[in-house]
Amino acid sequence: MSNNINEQSVLDALKSVTYPGEELNIVSSGMVQDDLTIEDGRVSFSILFKRAKDPFHKSVLKAAEHAVREEVGEGVEVEITPIFPELKPVVEPKLLPQVKNIIAVSSGKGGVGKSTITANLAVALANAGYKVGVLDADIYGPSQPRMLNLEGARPHLVETEGRELIEPAKNYGVRMLSIGFFVNPEDAVVWRGTMASNAMSQLIRDGNWGELDYFLIDLPPGTSDIHLTLVQSLGVTGAVVVTTPQDVALDDARKGISMFQEEKISVPVLGLVENMSWFTPAELPDNRYYIFGKDGGAKLAKETGTKLLGQVPLVQSVREGADKGEPVALKEDTIMGLAFKELASELVKAVDERWRDLPPTHKVKMNR
Repeated sequence: MSNNINEQSVLDALKSVTYPGEELNIVSSGMVQDDLTIEDGRVSFSILFKRAKDPFHKSVLKAAEHAVREEVGEGVEVEITPIFPELKPVVEPKLLPQVKNIIAVSSGKGGVGKSTITANLAVALANAGYKVGVLDADIYGPSQPRMLNLEGARPHLVETEGRELIEPAKNYGVRMLSIGFFVNPEDAVVWRGTMASNAMSQLIRDGNWGELDYFLIDLPPGTSDIHLTLVQSLGVTGAVVVTTPQDVALDDARKGISMFQEEKISVPVLGLVENMSWFTPAELPDNRYYIFGKDGGAKLAKETGTKLLGQVPLVQSVREGADKGEPVALKEDTIMGLAFKELASELVKAVDERWRDLPPTHKVKMNR
């Protein structure tokens, strides 16, 4: 070691080292820290890098060590400690930050009235004073525009906080977006699963949903890519499964419940809705005919440990209201209006119990 070695001579030697692409040397730029020590044939100090994963840190350390050795001699021990700023986790902006409850409305098979239940449930919740949104995620068979009397609506773009977002159509106090707004209603939607999932994601991500108490997502029947995309995109508050009483529908509903309860997905099933529970003719309002079987939904709810939120009879006015875009839930003083009012009340209770008893649901992470 040179007899003239001191802190200043080491710093002078380090002034010959510059970080690639910069004009200032590592001393002038403040990279060399003030912990320089010289004792017993050993020189030690630290160099602070600007980035957590600095691509040039090894070359800078080697150049600094070489410069010191040239100054003090090859026999000295040079110890340089690299210091990196803490790598901050990338925080993704939360989707739908103003939405309190995200409810997936699902069915194991088609034809059980899932979309009719969704539309009337949304209207009943809005009638009760809640802020409600509906996403028609049934990409291949969008029906919410007709059911909510919004077939002629053409959502437009609005600028919100520097972003252009799609303004949902609104009727009966319900905000709604559907792929049906963006395709010719007479054309079949022939899309691969990825395209359908991307379409749903865009309506969630780019919709100007604003503040909502309940965001109902009308899913396609069955279990598909869209269901997986949903639980990977959002922390779903819970799922409502719609079925009819016959065994064929119950078998598929059981699979739907199982999907949400699967360990990797783990979305709480808020309850089961049994649709078309019995048929009541208009001229015989006190009669009940169990066309599709009796209490199948109640038995499935008991079997799977889920709640039966309600039983909805097969009544002509429900079908007529859906076709005309006038959900029966609008008329709260009718038998069916009261039925959907009660169903909405049961859903609200189930959601309150869910938040009381269970932690928040997080987005599902799946390894491909």
